[in-house]
Amino acid sequence: MKTTSRLGLAAVALVIVVASGYAAWRYLDGGSDAPKFKLAKLESGPLTAIVSSTGTLNPVVSVSVGSQVSGQIKELYADFNSPVKAGQLIARIDPETFQLRVRQAEADLESTRASVAVQKAEVARVTATLMDARRDLERKKMLVEKNFISAADRDKAEATADVAKAALDVALAQANNSSAVVKQRESQLAQARVDLERTAIRSPVDGVVVKRSVDTGQTVAASLQAPELFIIARNLTDMQVETSIDEADVGRIVVGQKASFTVDAFPGRSFSGQVTQIRKAATVVSNVVTYTVIVSAANPDLTLLPGMTANVRVVTAQKDKVLKVQNAALRFRPAGAAEEKKPPAAAAATTGGASGGSGGAGGGAQLREKLIAELKLDAGQQGKLEAIYSGMREKFSAARDLPEADKAKAQERNRAEIREKVSAILTPEQKKAYDEMAADAQSARAGGGGSGRLWVPDQDGKPKAVSVRLGLTDGSSTEIVAGDLKEGNEVIVGLQSATAAKAAAGAPGPRLF
Repeated sequence: MKTTSRLGLAAVALVIVVASGYAAWRYLDGGSDAPKFKLAKLESGPLTAIVSSTGTLNPVVSVSVGSQVSGQIKELYADFNSPVKAGQLIARIDPETFQLRVRQAEADLESTRASVAVQKAEVARVTATLMDARRDLERKKMLVEKNFISAADRDKAEATADVAKAALDVALAQANNSSAVVKQRESQLAQARVDLERTAIRSPVDGVVVKRSVDTGQTVAASLQAPELFIIARNLTDMQVETSIDEADVGRIVVGQKASFTVDAFPGRSFSGQVTQIRKAATVVSNVVTYTVIVSAANPDLTLLPGMTANVRVVTAQKDKVLKVQNAALRFRPAGAAEEKKPPAAAAATTGGASGGSGGAGGGAQLREKLIAELKLDAGQQGKLEAIYSGMREKFSAARDLPEADKAKAQERNRAEIREKVSAILTPEQKKAYDEMAADAQSARAGGGGSGRLWVPDQDGKPKAVSVRLGLTDGSSTEIVAGDLKEGNEVIVGLQSATAAKAAAGAPGPRLF
């Protein structure tokens, strides 16, 4: 019995010793884990730079049909999705009031024409009276010459003739006035008839009714603005996407560029188009400036409907075969590595940033030294360059205190001002080189071009920096234009520990207790 107990205690002790040894081994092995790198290979293939945005599908031509007269909708002859032809009757406003106005205008016209007839008769009567007075005057003149009557009778006859002449002038004026009133009444009648005709609402174009805003019995009031009754899309087989492009990307958009878009109604299906217009009118919302870009959208099967939200991708550049690297590799920095400085080209073109605005030591001085070295400025130009930096110091300091939404715009304005002032002190040859530097820096800020640094593992497994020249980017990969790297080379994209690698490779060993 004692022997069995001793054997059991020995077995338990043995298990404890084994478990302790295993735990110690796991602890020491895990504690000695050194950081390992995640690697990715450089690949060759196509690369497409795009600008993404959202927009709304609309017909190319849509006409809002309104009413020029007020009244109650009596009849509707078109509804949603109704195809219509130009001139087709689509609604009618109650015409009774306007018919009465036409009758009143007709009656006024007839009354005025009757007045004209009376005035003409009056003119004829006064004309006859004048002719009689003139004949009487001629007779009395002959009798006065023969001394048959006195001169007073002749003078009286002359006065009578003058009165008759004045009466004729009055009658003629009244007749002319009545004729003018007739034309006025005719115009009023024509206007009343036009208003009556406008109670019939007709389609101005061939198309499809995409919106109806009124119902039978509803009263529309036409005052300073015509009420909207219908919206007619002229041709739903030819549509367009109105998309808003940020001011930072609109410089990369050119009329004629290819574009594609998707809509939520048809997941997995892509529609093609191209940029047809870049509208110059800016839209500012919460200090964000955007521009409307029109993308054509063929719709032969009438699948797309007006008002749909489109996710647009505009192809700004495309290359069939380039050496490309994942953007994660460009963002990777090993522990203890110094932050990469801007290359001379980008630094020279972007002088006047947060560091360049200091106007003295640090980054600003280094940027000016690189600019002097790259462009080979003489002593006079160097003095002017120093004055430019000193003059811009306060502006850059003020820009740093602005909100984030305004800081980038202020810094861009300051950079543009510095570029303009620096260009003014350069010779034509220097200015050409400086413009190339500025273009290179602008391309780098827009997401393509410039220089970068990649890290590759050396023979000892330590990270080694390799400078490369960058080109096109699609947001996930970037083109390598120049550098000591080839297709298939591995670059570091991140870190992973040995413990994490083991955990990823499989589950931990069995637990003894």
